[in-house]
Parts: sequence; structure tokens; C-alpha cells
Amino acid sequence: MAESIEDKVVKDISVDAIKSDTLDDVTVSALPQGTLDPVYAAKAHVLNNAIQEIGMGKYQWQLFCVVGFGWASDNLWPVVTSLIFTPITNEFSPSKPPLLSLSQNIGLLFGAMFWGFGCDIFGRRLAFNLTIGITAVFGLIAAGSPNFAAIGVFAALWSVGVGGNLPVDSAIFLEFLPGTHQYLLTVLSIWWAFAQLLATLIAWPLLGYRTCQEHTVCTRSANMGWRYFMIAMGGIAMLMFAIRFLCFTIFESPKYLMGRGRDADAVRVVHEVARRNGKTSPLTLADLQVYDQQGQLQTDASAALHRKLEKLNFTHVRALFASPKLAWSTSLIMLIWAFIGLGFPLYNAFLPYIQATRGAQFGDGSTYITYRDSLIIAVLGIPGAMFGGVLVELPYCGRKGALAASTALTGVFLFASTTALTSNALLGWNCAYNFMSNVMYAVLYGYTPEVFPTKDRGTGNALAATANRVFGIMAPIVAIYANLETAAPVYVSGALFIAAGLLAVLLPFESRGKASM
Repeated sequence: MAESIEDKVVKDISVDAIKSDTLDDVTVSALPQGTLDPVYAAKAHVLNNAIQEIGMGKYQWQLFCVVGFGWASDNLWPVVTSLIFTPITNEFSPSKPPLLSLSQNIGLLFGAMFWGFGCDIFGRRLAFNLTIGITAVFGLIAAGSPNFAAIGVFAALWSVGVGGNLPVDSAIFLEFLPGTHQYLLTVLSIWWAFAQLLATLIAWPLLGYRTCQEHTVCTRSANMGWRYFMIAMGGIAMLMFAIRFLCFTIFESPKYLMGRGRDADAVRVVHEVARRNGKTSPLTLADLQVYDQQGQLQTDASAALHRKLEKLNFTHVRALFASPKLAWSTSLIMLIWAFIGLGFPLYNAFLPYIQATRGAQFGDGSTYITYRDSLIIAVLGIPGAMFGGVLVELPYCGRKGALAASTALTGVFLFASTTALTSNALLGWNCAYNFMSNVMYAVLYGYTPEVFPTKDRGTGNALAATANRVFGIMAPIVAIYANLETAAPVYVSGALFIAAGLLAVLLPFESRGKASM
């Protein structure tokens, strides 16, 4: 009886594992056998071994930096919206100020869906090169906004670019990482934390000294700080775009190319990465094609037409629900992202405003103190991201344990902040909250793409990001009808984080020490 594809895959993987002790752990799939198409799984295993043999080198470290720009942008621009919320409210006196956050979240939702789903169809390179550029252009234009409606429109437009950063960039980075270095996807969140620190550091002199004070007549000339701030942030984004586009050559992911039937291109990219790292790779086209039932993809006109039509259906979505365990994993990840999507902006987007109003009650609610405290809080994010990178590699903790604990503790610290009787106490609880929320995001951003197969990773990231953004849209709506000067938004936000932490315990896959597929 002829040997089946499944038997050949299992046998070859077993032989490879015996041949190389160094690959014992990394060649174990993050998704159990039988979850994926056996031909795809076998080829992904071959490519994982090829990347592992090349190792962590110059190309991956350069990618760590330019992908970090996307991580930074993902946090930078929501922080920007949060920081300019109060001066814009003072200058334009809108009837419903949270509509600014609503417009931002609508843009983030569209960006997450368009770029996330799209990168599984038209590839990662186009999205990677355009997202930050779109953000930079509309961020700079927003500095000249004549009214509240204009800044709302531009916030939505710059957020279309921001929304695509994480779904696309996480897929690109993970697919070039050796299995032994996948923890770096978690460490990438140090860029996320640094962006918050950078934005707050620049905002302090610009917004702290060139912003109207609360309960005063606010004119444009007295409130230019937020416009200068937008120019600074847009300029930084444009610099990031220029470095990405002009100074770095991004290759299409080998596993993405393989998943599209372009085995020869996948092999070519592996050899190019090896060359960039000063090494060679023994990978050949025959190493991949040996698993094809017919040796190669059909190339006739009818087969080409079928592949084009396949791009327009829900193949990538259905693949993420192909088995009960995979469906359970995908559903839980979407729920966790959704709960955090409502809880995080409900509190964080209005944090400077909450600090100012609560500080006024304590007698120290000046604009200067508000931004000083925001800077102190932001500093705690950097060690939080690094701590997350350590936690995910601990044997008795791993991705699931780190995610569950950090998410639940984020909610606990939010509840604790309602007990503050002085502004310093409120600052202390907010520091603890920011530290733990950065641990949470570092783990979540690393774990999510790891448990999606490469050929559907953009779609999986898009589903998670879409759930996050849909619920994020609800946050400003809640803020419009809730009283931000009470503890009600904090209680709701804290409860959502704790619920998300409990859901993390139920996740079926632990990806620590296992290679992504």
C-alpha cells in the first residue's frame, strides 16, 4: 500500500528531530498534528527548519527595528488622541467630545479589517510599506484642523493606517523568526511602551505650557500646543516610513509564498535571508515539492482562474474554524481581544481627562501636573514589556499563564485606583496598572499570531483586531452617556479585564517552546 501524505509527514518530522538535537523543541508545532492540511504542515516544517538553521542574524535584527515602528505606531496614535483630547475639547467646545475617540476607533476598525484580511490575499509587503505612510500624511494634515469635525475626520483617516500595523507586522516578523527566538515577538512590545513614553515626553512641554487651562476662555493662539504636537508626531511617523521604504528591503514571507503555491519563490527568499545573514542554506525546491501529491501546482488557465476566485471567498476564515479545538481557540482569542478592546480605551483614552478632573478635586489638577503624571505612568510601560518577555519563557507559566495573570491583575489595579484619596495615590495605582497592562499586551501580541497558521495568519490577526476595534467603538459611546467624573467607567473597565483573564485560562494551545506553522 502506498505511503500516505500524513504518514510521510510524521515519519519525516520524526527523522528530522532525531537528526538534530537543537531542533527538538522548535520543530514541534504550536498547533497539534491533524489541525492543518498535512501537505502544508510538512512544507511549513521544512521551512521552519531552514529558518532555524540560518539562525537569528542581521536580517532579523533589522526587521526587529522596522517592525518595531509598527508596534510603536499602534500605541503612539491612540496616546496622541488621548493627550490632545482635553485641549481640543477646550478650544472647540463640542457637545459630545468623546466623538473624537469614536472617529479614531472607526478608522482603526476599517484598517484592521482591510489590511489584516488583505495581507492574506495580496501579501504582506504592500501593507507593510503603506500603513505608516498613510498615518504620517493625515497626522500632519490634522495639525491645521479648523474645527472639531475636521480633526475627527483626520483622526479616522490616520487610524486606517494605524489599524493595519499589528495584524501585518506581527505576521511578517514571526514568519522570519527561528523557533528558538519567537519570544522576541513578545519583547517587541518594548517599542509599544517606548512610544507612549516618547509621546508623553514631547507632549509635556508642548501641551503643558501651550494649552488653555480648564474653565478659561480658550482661543486658537493660546492653544497651539496640540497643533505643534501633531506636527511632531506626524514628522516622526514620516521618518519611520522613510526608513522602512528607502533603507530596508522587506521580503515576502516564505511560508506565505508556500501557502500560495509559490514554492520556488519561498526557496529564493530563504536563500536571500541566509545571504543577508552571511550564511548559506541547503534548502532546495525539491525539499518542498516532495510533499506535493502531483509534484507541483497546476498551471493551466482553469487552475489559475480557480485560485483567483478562491481569494474572494472565506477560505481563510473557515480554515481558522476547521476543527473543534481550533474553532475554540480562535473564538476565545477574539473574545479576549474584544473585552480588552472595550476595557482599555474606556479607561486609557480618557486617562488625562480623568486625572485632570480628579486632580482638580484634590487641588492639583493643573495641565502641567496632568502631563507630568502621564509621563511617570508611561515610563513604567518599558519594564512591563521586558518582564512580559521573561514570563512567557518560564516553564510553569508560559504564554497562557502570563496572559491570564497579567490581564486579571490589570483589572485588579483599576479597581484599586478607585480607593485613591490623593492625586499621588491615584498616580501610584495608575503606574501599577500601566506596568501590568504592558505585560498583558506584550504577551497577547506575541501569543495571538503564534497559534494561527501562516497561510491564514493575516486573517486570524484581522479577526482578533476587528473584535478589538468593534468593542473599542463602544468605549466613546459609553463615555458619552456615562459620567467620566465618577468611578463607573473604571469599574466597567476593571471587570472586563478580569473576565478576559479568566478566558485566557481556557485557551487550548500553549505555544511556549514550539514553532509557529
